Parts: sequence; C-alpha cells; structure tokens
Amino acid sequence: MGRGDSRKTRKTRQRTSQRKLKARTKRKIAAAKAAKKPAAPSKKK
Repeated sequence: MGRGDSRKTRKTRQRTSQRKLKARTKRKIAAAKAAKKPAAPSKKK
C-alpha cells in the first residue's frame, strides 16, 4: 500500500465483515450447543 492509501478498500471491508460474521455465527452455535446439553462434569482421578 502506498503513502496516504486508504486501507478501507472494498476488498478489506468485505474480508473483515465476513470474518466478523463467521465469528458471530460460531459463537451463536457454541452458545446453542452449551444451552442444549449440560456441561460435562470434570473427571477426577
């Protein structure tokens, strides 16, 4: 990238938004799974 170049190009915006969206969906799925099944009790030796 050159001097005074904007890093907020269309491609960069698309990439960041896609990454954020994927992270959001991943968190949502994890939360749903956690809500569905109770946390497994930790095994003790």
